[in-house]
Parts: sequence; structure tokens; C-alpha cells
Amino acid sequence: MKYKFLLIMIFLSSCSKWLDVKPQDGIIRDNYWQNKEQLKAAVIGCYASLLDNALVQNLFVWGELRADMVSSTLYTTVDEISIMQANILASNSYTGWAAVYRTINYCNTVIDFASQVTESDKTLTQEQLDAYLAEAHGLRALMYYYLLRSFGEVPLQLKASSGDDQLQQLKKSTQQEVYDQIMKDLVFAEQHAQETYGNVLEDKGRLTKFSIYAIEADAFLWMEKYDDCIAACDKIILSSRFGLMDGNVQSQWFNTVYFTGNSNESIFEFQFDKQKLNPFYLMFGAANNRFIGSPRVMEEVYGIDITDATKKDIRGDGGSIRATDQMIWKFAGATSGTQLDARTAADSYAHWFVYRFADILLLKAEALAWTNRGAEALELVGRIRSRAHALVFTERTPDPTSAIDVSNYILEERSREFAFEGKRWYDVLRHAKRDNYAHLDILLDMVAFNAPGNMQQSIINKYKDVRSHYFPINQYELQADKQLVQNPYYQ
Repeated sequence: MKYKFLLIMIFLSSCSKWLDVKPQDGIIRDNYWQNKEQLKAAVIGCYASLLDNALVQNLFVWGELRADMVSSTLYTTVDEISIMQANILASNSYTGWAAVYRTINYCNTVIDFASQVTESDKTLTQEQLDAYLAEAHGLRALMYYYLLRSFGEVPLQLKASSGDDQLQQLKKSTQQEVYDQIMKDLVFAEQHAQETYGNVLEDKGRLTKFSIYAIEADAFLWMEKYDDCIAACDKIILSSRFGLMDGNVQSQWFNTVYFTGNSNESIFEFQFDKQKLNPFYLMFGAANNRFIGSPRVMEEVYGIDITDATKKDIRGDGGSIRATDQMIWKFAGATSGTQLDARTAADSYAHWFVYRFADILLLKAEALAWTNRGAEALELVGRIRSRAHALVFTERTPDPTSAIDVSNYILEERSREFAFEGKRWYDVLRHAKRDNYAHLDILLDMVAFNAPGNMQQSIINKYKDVRSHYFPINQYELQADKQLVQNPYYQ
């Protein structure tokens, strides 16, 4: 048997970092899947695939460009501007999902073949095998969760294909079917995932029980299963393994949480480093960067105290953005505080932040708001704001008994806390679609504010059709898989 797969072949020089391999295409033969070392290498290969430039760029574009936090520059591509202006065609390169399905296929390969190792390596216990499988199931669930929120209906490829980029000829599954598969994977992962790998790098860069709980909490909230969301969040909170990093000295906070990464606040991060740089320098940091923060980020999201410059939300200037030129500082900055120095191209190894402890607190707060526990929700928001030294300018006093008012306040706070982390569009869409799109005005108001004046009404009219909230299937995928049918809005 020959089987194409992401073969872990080239080891990097650093022996202190767990992700010390990078992937290449290769062929898995009968003599693979022989021992637990090969199994671990295959699992680590799944994580290595997350560092694909195309994948992480997609996650940023999908989660930010249709929202209101990012502005274009002279160097923004035509495809990127088209997304910002709601002119999304099936030919747009960002509607391609190959990078995500590639990771899914690597996970499928582990799931399909890992059990063979027990036949030849008797030192591999069932518990160890299940723990590796938990990582593959968890990563597959996370990738499908991104696809669910971005495309709605997608094919469920659950068997390893013979090529890294080959998608089986499959019909689309409904949103409910995709969600059900996500939860099935997460249930297995929760049962068998490890709580710790014994070191910080792996605990933040590989899936643990706690990162599985985080994905579950997010997915439960997306599907309006509020009690389940709260329960998943509490598993993380009550573990006492995570906390908010002290924000009294902005420079230290920024360095710990964002420049260095893997802080006590971190739950799961994509582990870029000096040997595997991210694509963020050309996206955010170079003189010809393609994205900057929207003017509204400082003016309205964080606010400016014109009477006392020492008072500022640490997440604003020098945190998420550099106010002087709107550079997206979270990924482009090297220092914070009184002196703001940008990263060089060689220093572009900021992690991609999937879940932080602050996310869990605000996910729980939102679920609490919709279970008649608004006062508790506001306490959690206050905890986030206190750490960040948020300005009075952005403080709200919603009625704790009004779920929508409390929820809207949380949405505002999430824009401050997770600026540019690929969450804004999904957050707004989640709020808009709640109760069968009872709150569509939240999304339409954002679109109206952000749209160019001459295009405002046409963009609003597009987004009134809720089918437009999901991307079209790329034309290449339609040609490659004859069973695929274009998403309804784009037919």
C-alpha cells in the first residue's frame, strides 16, 4: 500500500521546542505506522500544517474583512477589497478552502491509520493511542468549525484521501450535520485528551482537555445552547490553570501575552517561531502592508482621554494598534508602553491566538446574559475591563434584566479584547442570527457604518439576504467535485 500524506521528514535544529519538524509531501508505505514515534510524528504533522501561510491568512480574512475593524491600504489586493465591499465571487482566491481541508485530511489519516501501530508496537497503550486520536479529532473539529461559520454548508470529508489536496467527490452536508460532526469529534476528544504534556510549549501549542472545552463553549454559543456553553467555560475557569495577565504595566503585559506568547492566559496558539515565520509582516508590518486598523478603532472602540494622556486602555494604542499610523500592533509590534518599535521581517513570528482565558470569560458572560443572569455577566465584563484599564468613555450600564442590552455590551467588549484576532465577523454574525435573525440590525448597522458612501445601500441590501453571510464555494472546487452545488445566494 502506498499512501500520500504529510510526511514528517525534516527536523529543525532546535531541540527545545516540541514542534521541531516541518512538513513535506511524501509517501507513506507499509513500513510506516510501525511504532509510537511515527504516530507522534504524524500527529505533530497535523499541527505543523496549521502554520501554512494560506491557512492563517484565510483565518484572518474570513474573520475580519467583512467586519468593521480593518481598513485597506494602497497594497490591499483586489480579492481582499472585494470582500470588504461585499462583492464576493466564486473566483475570489479567499473562497478557496484547500488549506483547511489539507489539515482535515492529515487528521483523517491519523484517525484512519493510528490503530495499526498497536499491532507492531506493543508498548503503545490504548490510553496513549486514544490521546493521540483525541488531538486529531479535536483539530478536525476546529477546522470544520471555521468552515461552518464561513461557508455554512460544506462537504464532510471523514476519510483520508489519497492526495494531500484531493477532496473526495462529496455533496455538501447541512449546517446541522456539520455541527453534529463537530460535536461528535469534540466528545471523543474531551474524553481522551490529556490535561497537560508537562511543558508550557506543548500545553499551549497542542490540544488539551481545556482547549477542547474552549472549542465546545464557542460552538455551543454559536448554536444557542447557553447552559452547555456555561458548563464548558466553567470546566476551564474552575481548573484554576489560567488567568488574566496583569495589565498595570502595558509593556510587560504586551510582551508576555502577544510578543512572546504562550502566557498563563493562553489556551491554544499556533506556534510560529524564528524558524517558521508567519505571513504577518507583509500583511501588517511592512511599509507596503496590506491591512491597517480602521480609524474607528481608536476613536470609538478604545477611546482617547484628551485630558490625561496617561489614561488609556492597554489594549488600544500599543496593544492592538499603533495610533500614529494605525498599524495592527498585536502582530506587528515588538515593544509597547512609552516606545513602540515594530518587528522586523526576521522577527515576524507572533503566534496566531485561537483561544485565551479572556475569551472564555466573555463567552460565558454572553451565555449568562441569555439565561437571565445578566448581573453575573456584567461582573465578568467588569473583570476584563479592569485588567485592561478600559476608559469610562467605553463603559455602558445596560439593564441586567435585558439580555439584548447586556449581550450588545459584551459584543462591544469583545471588539476591544480580540481586535484583529479573526473573531469580529463571527461575533457579529452570531449576535445577528440569534433567535432566527431577530437581531439582523446589529450586522446591518455595522455594514452601514463601514461601507463606502456610494456603495452603502447596495451592500446593506446584499446583507439583508442572510444567505449572503456565507462565502460562495470557489469555482475550482465546483469543477473538481461535480457533486457540489453552489451556495444558494451565489447561484
